[in-house]
Amino acid sequence: MPTDELKTSLNEFIRFAQTLRGDEKSEAQSFLDHFFRALGHAGVIEAGATFEFRIAKKPGSPQLELIKGNGAGLPRKGGKKFADLLWPGRVLIEMKSRGEKLEKHYDQTFEYWTHIVPHRPPFVILCNFDEFWIYDFSTQLFDPVDRVRLSELPENIASFNFLLPIWKKPIFSNNRVEVTRKAADQMATVFREIVLRGEDRQRAQRFILQLLVAMVAEDIVLLPREIVTEILFDCAEKGASSYDLIGGLFRQMATKEKARGGRFAGVEYFNGGLFEVVDPIELKRPESYRLHDAAQRNDWSKIRPEIFGTLFQDSMDKEERHAFGAHFTSEFDIRKVVGPTIVRPWRERIDSAGKNVGELRKALADLRAFRVLDPACGSGNFLFIAYREMKRLERDILLRLREVSTREPLESAISLHQFFGIDIIPFAVELAKVTLMLAKELEVIEAQKLAEADQLLIEEKPLPLDNLDKNIICADALFTNWPKADAIIGNPPFVDARKLTREHGIAYSSRVRAKYPDVPGRADFCVYWFRKTHDELSPTGRAGLVGTNSVRQNYSREGGLDYIVQNGGIITDAVSTQVWSGAAQVHVSIVNWTKAKQIDGPARLTRQRGDSVDSPWETFELPKINSALSPSVDVVEARRLEANYKPKRCLEGQQPGHKAFVVDEITRRQLLAADAKTSDVLFPILNGEDLISGAYATRPTWLIDLGERNMFDARRFAPVFEYLQSNVLAKWKANAERERAETGKTKGEHQDRLQHWWLLKRRRGELIAGIERLPRYIVCSAVTKRPIFVFVSSSIRPSNALKAFLFGDDYSFGVLQSVPHYQWFLAKGSSLKGDPRYTPDTVFDTFPWPQRPKLEQIKAVAKAAIALRALRRETMRKLNYSLRDLYRTLEQPGDNPLRDAHARLDAAVRAAYGMADDVDALAFLLELNLTCAAKEKAGEKITAPGLPSCPPEKAKHFVSEDCIQPPTVQDRQSTQ
Repeated sequence: MPTDELKTSLNEFIRFAQTLRGDEKSEAQSFLDHFFRALGHAGVIEAGATFEFRIAKKPGSPQLELIKGNGAGLPRKGGKKFADLLWPGRVLIEMKSRGEKLEKHYDQTFEYWTHIVPHRPPFVILCNFDEFWIYDFSTQLFDPVDRVRLSELPENIASFNFLLPIWKKPIFSNNRVEVTRKAADQMATVFREIVLRGEDRQRAQRFILQLLVAMVAEDIVLLPREIVTEILFDCAEKGASSYDLIGGLFRQMATKEKARGGRFAGVEYFNGGLFEVVDPIELKRPESYRLHDAAQRNDWSKIRPEIFGTLFQDSMDKEERHAFGAHFTSEFDIRKVVGPTIVRPWRERIDSAGKNVGELRKALADLRAFRVLDPACGSGNFLFIAYREMKRLERDILLRLREVSTREPLESAISLHQFFGIDIIPFAVELAKVTLMLAKELEVIEAQKLAEADQLLIEEKPLPLDNLDKNIICADALFTNWPKADAIIGNPPFVDARKLTREHGIAYSSRVRAKYPDVPGRADFCVYWFRKTHDELSPTGRAGLVGTNSVRQNYSREGGLDYIVQNGGIITDAVSTQVWSGAAQVHVSIVNWTKAKQIDGPARLTRQRGDSVDSPWETFELPKINSALSPSVDVVEARRLEANYKPKRCLEGQQPGHKAFVVDEITRRQLLAADAKTSDVLFPILNGEDLISGAYATRPTWLIDLGERNMFDARRFAPVFEYLQSNVLAKWKANAERERAETGKTKGEHQDRLQHWWLLKRRRGELIAGIERLPRYIVCSAVTKRPIFVFVSSSIRPSNALKAFLFGDDYSFGVLQSVPHYQWFLAKGSSLKGDPRYTPDTVFDTFPWPQRPKLEQIKAVAKAAIALRALRRETMRKLNYSLRDLYRTLEQPGDNPLRDAHARLDAAVRAAYGMADDVDALAFLLELNLTCAAKEKAGEKITAPGLPSCPPEKAKHFVSEDCIQPPTVQDRQSTQ
């Protein structure tokens, strides 16, 4: 629709809307339908939107139910909740009656939005017939990104671009994220310029932070209007000295007595610790121009301090790094910690107090004494959100008290001194202090804006700034006494256990492990924060932490969440796994827990399915959340079964350690041409990606494996030895030298490897010996959403991207490829980002195989396994599909022969177990595992993995011949 025509249509809608009484119950749907028609749709339903979206759960299902309205509206009975309109992928709209104050319905609307799974819409609108408040909760939680009055619709079409029939990117007038990114980028650019020309880094940091506070103070009128902008103009245009002018301003801000006259007259005392040291910098004129432009063009009152620090810190070190591309943790993600740990318990207490003056006064007093700690505070964003939420809670209590008692003093007493932080990075500590200082100033302004709306004027002086030097400290939290707190929140550092020594040195990692000996050495670094947090909690305290999503798995789980639930902790709310807004390509878990003896109501568990921030969600309400953060049966009690790992039957593939050990076909031929006996140390190799994509058939690769040969024996293969010497030795020398420099020791992984640099990093001799005894063996990708098992010729070597299973029979293949094994894998495996990872010691070694299955049941499993593989081969041949292509068809609805073949295999495997159709597989397997473990402990034998013992003449019937063949065999076959 052309713009002029759209404006005309919206004007007609305005005239219609003004004829309505503005009653939410009787007129909301008519209002919205006419609004959609004015935007160019045939109506709400025709656009794909739905009236009366039910925020309720289907019985027995984690998914939330969508009830389509018929235009007449649905009854709101039984405590069920309904949102007025949902357009999936576009918008959630909640209507209120004309005259209603929209800010009072923020919490309800936000709660509706959080419960819309699996696909939350990107935008939310609160409307009272006269005004539209537009929210983008994914980036800006508290403030609408735009407010548009009904009469202003035609002039603000761009704000509603996301509602047009053809979607356009909306342009909002109150997009604080965009303003903050621009401001952080400008300030970081000046910082880099100052440091690059030789200024002291710490001095430059302090100067920029002081300037940030001054620019915000100017725009919220804590400084005389335009004073900072005019000073920067004089420095840029007139060549005035920034050392004198800006230094003079900062000194006056640190002086208790106001200037009696001159340029700084009217400047009040700021203090706050930030201005305790004033050491100004003489700016170059281009730097002054840049800062003047930043001061003049940005509305610094719209800066979001809690993300400014993150963006500034991330973009200040490298010239090519900009705040526009930096990541910050969204308010919504922070609220997944602050909400369950702080807000929800206080909301429940306030609501239960009702209008009881005594209980409300006691709640107010307790809230004003409530202390919050972030032991890994960074630039203070978690503390910022916690402060804002507690101010809102205080305001709510005061409003309730005013309704029942006119004698209540209406003044705020929530103090920044209730908030504490620890961080090991000095500049992060200073950023956190500034973030909280500005939080207070912005809250004072917000309170003044709301005062007229609810006739509640809360007196609070913005100046002087609080001195937070004793609240936010620079220290190593793992080796520091923590201040007492009622709530502990935060986002501890993400460091894989294997990288701890590399990033922090062996001395530090040894110190950490000595301090916390009960935490497994292979646990992630953040686990130490979980453990110490629980130890520091008071008997009724609450905590909420973000961790890598491996905190719910294996060693990390054992050191953290297992410890918490075994020592009086109750997990109240958790996100099992999600893509983290604060870092690209990182998947996290979020855990909220308490030491209280019990909690009211069910616990809430959510999880995200996929690798994108827009991937769908699932929500579960459970009697309790287990330490695996899983809605399924908790299998933490499962024991390793000796029959499964003595001898080992599931092993890691070979790990070259350097890419030069794997060569392509051209390089292989060159090496063979130089010396034919090179073929003795060249082996076809298969990795996970080539297996799933089929690339092994078109682009084979070869592994150089010199076995365990010493240098003299290795030199007999001169072309190979010289190739490795040219391509590997220099890198491994450098690694060894770096390790020696970092640790100060002459022994270590890299230095030891240098002694045998011509050999593979991890050859896996036990694996090679095992597969050489078999005509074929089974593999699956080490990291995979669903394991696809494949037989491979024993002439092919598996890379470390594969797990190898030493079985050549069809029965074993069937058990491994079945759903019971898949569910056990999901429950007992670890993860890499968002993908499950097959870990032999936790998955295979604990997985109980069918005990004493009958021969007919074994045959049925083998037959179904052969049929499944035959179907896969034939379908892939006909359609020219890879395994990835083939299995992606299972993601689509409809009849699918592959799905049917898997179902037949699963039925055969369940029968072999004696597992009824309606029995939960995980519960069954856990019970079987514990039974097997008890038998082993009593000295009894159990049925081990693999084909149960039977005479050789019968066993051969369970070993067919299909498998992936090495390229040379395929070449010979193609010529015959």
